[in-house]
Amino acid sequence: MVHEVKGAVVRSKNAPVTLETILVPDPGPGEALVDILTCGVCHTDLHYKQGAINDDFPFLLGHEATGVVSAVGPGVTQVAPGDRVVLNWRAVCGECRACRRGEPQYCFNTHNATQKMTLADGTELTAALGIGAFAEKTLVAAGQCTKVDPDADPAAIGLLGCGVMAGIGAAINTGNVQRGDSVAVIGCGGVGVAAVAGAALAGATTVIAVDIDAKKLERAKELGATHTVDSSSADPVEAIRELTGGFGADVVIDAVGRPETYKQAFYARDLAGTVVLVGVPSPEMTLELPLLDVFGRGGSLKSSWYGDCLPSRDFPMLIDLYRQGRLDLDAFVTERITIDQIEEAFEKMHSGSVLRSVVEL
Repeated sequence: MVHEVKGAVVRSKNAPVTLETILVPDPGPGEALVDILTCGVCHTDLHYKQGAINDDFPFLLGHEATGVVSAVGPGVTQVAPGDRVVLNWRAVCGECRACRRGEPQYCFNTHNATQKMTLADGTELTAALGIGAFAEKTLVAAGQCTKVDPDADPAAIGLLGCGVMAGIGAAINTGNVQRGDSVAVIGCGGVGVAAVAGAALAGATTVIAVDIDAKKLERAKELGATHTVDSSSADPVEAIRELTGGFGADVVIDAVGRPETYKQAFYARDLAGTVVLVGVPSPEMTLELPLLDVFGRGGSLKSSWYGDCLPSRDFPMLIDLYRQGRLDLDAFVTERITIDQIEEAFEKMHSGSVLRSVVEL
């Protein structure tokens, strides 16, 4: 059976998002059909729209989603029809060298649904991050579904599907922030503010938020920053050192992903401290650092891909903390919108006026 539903599609580079009829097949082996409840408007979706990921147009956008499993294909045992799930774009294979050595969060062979969703005329769609959740239904690999508490607000917990998990994981998983640590986060968009929240959750006693936007810095304070630095008027490296006894922070997280912010993170950390890059650079960017400085300062230079998360481990744990009132996922939901307002949400993203616009389907 083929399901005919509405979905948000971009047909060519920088074309406007249009609502199209899409055809979603029944799940085959290892696949799951999911009725989408909510999906956040993430900057990665904008990258797809701009052709910055690849040029496999047309794209079915959306990936930061919560839904209900409506059907599963042969061989699927981890989820069943009726399960509330958060979707993820790292369905681990269980067989690659990372999985075999007990580090599935680094799986080198994550997978998506085998079958393609299409436009009504049969044109194959490329699903954003293998999910394509700006639609009433989507088809994914069953491993992309993580069963979660059905009573939690889907708009809030769905954000763990990408940006919020990337930020929290950059602090907790990649940065390994410990109780009593000092942490600085450069860039306080959705991912950066989530890193602030993750550092606070891990017990950091000094959490420094750095940005050029006063509104973003205020949001960072609401989510756990103990200090803020407006880098439009202050040198962030000197400010971070001043706030950490002249030494620099134990962990510095670059949530921007530009050579200049990475250098700030590098020089703002303490000796033997850790730099975590979670902001996504563009392909043409290059970095130049004196190799002697890399050697002489010691410590770790790490990249954080999806917060080094393992969805089956991290999603339920973070949702439990949310239900206990220890992690304010609601604060990330700036507005709830309909599927025909995605283009407006991209404009608001540019202005920095929202953490997340969430589509409710």
